[in-house]
Amino acid sequence: MPDIINKINKLRLDRRSFLKASTAAVASLSLTGCANTLAPAVITDDNLAEQGKWVAATCWHNCGGRCLNKALVKDGIILRQKTDDTRADTPDVPQQRGCLRGRSQKYQAQGVDRLKYPMKRKNWEPGGGKKELRGRDEWIRISWDEALDIVTSEIKRIKEKYGNSAILLPSSGSYEIQRLMSMYGGFTSSWGTISFGSWYLTPGLIGFSDNCIDVKAINDRFDMRKTNLVVAFGMNPAWSSMGNPMYHFLQMKKAGVKFIFVDPIYHDTASVLEAEWIPIRPATDMALLLAMAYTLIVEDDPVNNPLIDWDFLNRCTVGFDAEHMPADAETDENFKDYVLGKYDNIPKTPEWASEICGVDPNTIKYLARAIGMQNKVSILTGWAPGRTFNSDSLPQMIMTIGAMTGHMGKSGHMTGVCCWNNAANSGPPLVIGGASGIPYPANPLPHSINDTELWTAILNKNYTPNSIINSIFGYPAGWKDTVRDIDLKTRIQEQDINIQMIWHTHEASLQTRDGMNKGIEAHRAVEFVVSQSHFLTTNSKYADVVLPVTTWWERPGDLAPYCNRDIVIVMSQVIEPIYEAKDDEWIAREIGKRLGLNEKELFPYDRKQQLFNKIAGTKVVKEDGKTFEPLVEITAADIQEWGVSGEPQAGRISLKKFIEDGIYQVERYQGDNYGFIAYEDFRRDPEAHPVNTVSGKMEIYCQTLADIVNNFGYSKISPIPKYIPPAKGYEATFKDWKNKIEGDYPYQLITPHYLRRSHSIFDNILQLREACPNPVYISAQDAGEKGIKDGDTVLVKNEFGKILRNACITERLMPGVVALPHGAWCEIDEETGIDYAGADNILSGNIPTGQGISGWNSNTVDFEKWDGTPLKPDVERPQRILF
Repeated sequence: MPDIINKINKLRLDRRSFLKASTAAVASLSLTGCANTLAPAVITDDNLAEQGKWVAATCWHNCGGRCLNKALVKDGIILRQKTDDTRADTPDVPQQRGCLRGRSQKYQAQGVDRLKYPMKRKNWEPGGGKKELRGRDEWIRISWDEALDIVTSEIKRIKEKYGNSAILLPSSGSYEIQRLMSMYGGFTSSWGTISFGSWYLTPGLIGFSDNCIDVKAINDRFDMRKTNLVVAFGMNPAWSSMGNPMYHFLQMKKAGVKFIFVDPIYHDTASVLEAEWIPIRPATDMALLLAMAYTLIVEDDPVNNPLIDWDFLNRCTVGFDAEHMPADAETDENFKDYVLGKYDNIPKTPEWASEICGVDPNTIKYLARAIGMQNKVSILTGWAPGRTFNSDSLPQMIMTIGAMTGHMGKSGHMTGVCCWNNAANSGPPLVIGGASGIPYPANPLPHSINDTELWTAILNKNYTPNSIINSIFGYPAGWKDTVRDIDLKTRIQEQDINIQMIWHTHEASLQTRDGMNKGIEAHRAVEFVVSQSHFLTTNSKYADVVLPVTTWWERPGDLAPYCNRDIVIVMSQVIEPIYEAKDDEWIAREIGKRLGLNEKELFPYDRKQQLFNKIAGTKVVKEDGKTFEPLVEITAADIQEWGVSGEPQAGRISLKKFIEDGIYQVERYQGDNYGFIAYEDFRRDPEAHPVNTVSGKMEIYCQTLADIVNNFGYSKISPIPKYIPPAKGYEATFKDWKNKIEGDYPYQLITPHYLRRSHSIFDNILQLREACPNPVYISAQDAGEKGIKDGDTVLVKNEFGKILRNACITERLMPGVVALPHGAWCEIDEETGIDYAGADNILSGNIPTGQGISGWNSNTVDFEKWDGTPLKPDVERPQRILF
C-alpha cells in the first residue's frame, strides 16, 4: 500500500493504471475497515498543485445549492478539488462555495465502484429468462455492440408484440432517450409530485408561487434582512439546500431578525439561527394553521388590536367570506364560516387543533398574534409539509394565512416557499442560460402513470390517466382555456396498460418512488429492464442489462441548470471517460441507427455545438434591472477554435474568461435595481396586475383546484382549505381515535433530506458514509420507554417493509416521531426481506390521494431493539465493485 501511494503522489502511473491501482487498494482496504486511507495521500500533496491544471466544473446534482467546483487535473487524474475563489467573499456578493457533497465529486468521477463495462445478467434471455433473479443474479461483462444489439432487439420485439405503450421511461429521465423513443413511436412515461408534494399543482391554480416553476414566491435576500420575524414551517436548508442559503439567513440574524421554526425536529438550521422551536406532529400543519386563522378572526379588532389586513383580503382575494365569493363558485361555503364551525359545528379552535398537532393551545394563540398585520413578518415554508397525503389544500392555507395578515407585496413582509435553489433569495433570474437548439421531445403517446400507482399499474395492468396535468403543468398561456374545455365533473376512468419494458436513465425511480418493495416486485414481473448509470444503483441492480454512462465531468461541458438567481455556472470537461463509459447521447445515437432512425434528425447538433448555443444565448440583466443583453463576448477566432457554427457577438465577459472562471455572478449591492418584492405590483393594483387564476385574484375559494383534484378520483377536497385527516397521518396511529387506543404502528415516520446525500446520490461515497452515518433518529422519551440506547441496532417496520438502522437518541425530535434520512441504497436480505441499508421507501406504500401526492412525510411505523447481530457502520459495508 505505501508503494501505491508513493507512485500516485509522484504521478508515475498513467491514468488507467491509477484507476486499476485505486480499485485494488480500496478493495483490500475495505476488508480491514480502512477504506478511506488512500484519499488524504492524494489530496494533501501541495507540490502537485504546481504541476496540474485547475478545470472549472460544478456539482451536477439536485440539492438546489448548485455551487462552483474546480478540479486539479494532472495526466488525466483528478488530484483534488477546490471551490469558488473567483472573488472576495462578502455578504452582499458571496462566493458560491461547495459543500461536503460537492467537494466529494472526485470520488464519484473516479470512484473505484464506477461501472466499467456493459453487463448483462447471467440468467437473462429474451423475454426475461429467470426474472426472479433480478437483484441477486451474477453479472457478465459484454461488449458495447452486444449490449446495444440486445437493447435494440428487445425494443423491437416488445413494440411488435405489445405496442409502444409497453415501454416505460420513468419521469425525470434522460431527454436523449426520450427523444429517441418519441421518434420511434412513443413510450409510456410517469409523473409525480416528487419533492414538491402538494406544491406541484395547487399554487398555480390559486394564484400563488411554488418558487420553482414560478420563482417569485418571496422577496429577495436583501429585503429579507428587513423583516423582524421569520415563522418557518418544514424547512432545514442547513441540510437540504447547501451553498449560500444558510449564509443569507445568517445575514438576517445579524440584522436582528428573530426566527421561529415549526417542525417535528429541532434541526441544524434552527440551532445555527438560535431559533425558537415549536414541535409539531408530521402532516398536521393544516390543523395548526386553521387554529391560527381562528385566533386571528376572533381576536382581531381593527381599532384596538388590528391583526387582519382587511384591505388586502377584500381587494386581492376571493372566498374568505360570504361577501367576496368568486363568480365560478358552485357552493356557498366560505373560509371564515368554515373556521368558525358554521358547516360542521366544529370551530377550529386552538384546543381542537392541539389534540391533532400536539402544539399547546396557548402556543397556537401566541403564534397567531405574533404574525398579526402590525408586525413585520415573513411566513416561510419548505416543500416538506406538502409531501404528505391529502395535503392538497396546504399551499392554499399558507397563502390564506399570509393574505389574512397582509404579509405580501411589501418590504419586509412575505409569505411563501423558501427552499431548493431559491432558498433565501427569490426573484426572477438575473442571468438566463441559453438553449441547446434541440427542442424537448414531444411524446406521441398520452400514457403517463402517477408515481403513487406506478408499480401497482405494472402489476395490475391498469392506471388512472392524467391528461389535464400534462396540459397545464407550468401553467402556460391559455391553461385556463384548456381547463374549460375539459369535462371536470366526470371522474377519470382507469385505463388498461401492459408495461413489459422499463428503461432507466438518470432518474432513480426504483429507489426514490413510493413503495420500493412493490417496485422490486414489478421489476421482476416485466420482460426486460435496462439501466444506464455511473454505479450499480438500485435501478441497475434490478436490471437485465446495465450500460455504464459518463458523468458531467467526462463530457464536453454544459451550463449548470437551476442556479440561484445571481449566477450562471459553466462546466468544462474535467477528465476523459472512465473505462468504457459512454455519453447518454452516444447511446441514443447508436440505438437510433439500429432502429433505422435518421441520426441528423435525432440530434441535429453534437454536444459541443449544443454547449456553444447555450453560451451564446445566455443573457444578463442590465443595470436598469429590466432589460437583458448577451453575457458572453464571442469572436470569429473563438468560433474557429471551437469548430462550431455561430456568429460573433459583443458581451460582458470573454468566452475564454467565462470558461476559465466557470461562473458569472451579478454584482449586487443594497439599493441596486435588482431587488424583488413578491406580489408588489399585484398588491398595489390587482386589476392591472392580476395573478394567473380564473378570477385574477388569489383564490381562497378555488373551484378549479377542487374540480381537477376531485376529477382524479383518488380522494376529494373542498374549494376552500379544510382539514382532512391524512392517510398514514397521526390519526392513523390509533385503531380507535376517539378513545385513543394505539394501532399496530403507533409512531409517525418522516424522511428528511440528509447531509450525506442529494436525494439518493452520493450514498456510495465512503468519505460521506463515515462523516454521516445515516442513523434512525428516535426521541429520548420513546427510546427510554423501549429500553433503546444510543447506537443500538433498531428494527423499524410497518405493513410495507422492514429496515435496520443504528439509533441516534435525541432530545431534538418530538416524541411519537421517528426520522429516517431519505435516499439510502437498499441492501435487502432475500430470506428475511429486511433492508440493511435503511432505504426510506421500503417503508412507504402505493397510496394515491388528491392530486397524486407522494406522502413521504406521512407514514406510520413501529420499532424495536434488534436482537440479532448488531448492524455494522455503513462505511464498513462493501462497495459494489464489479470487474
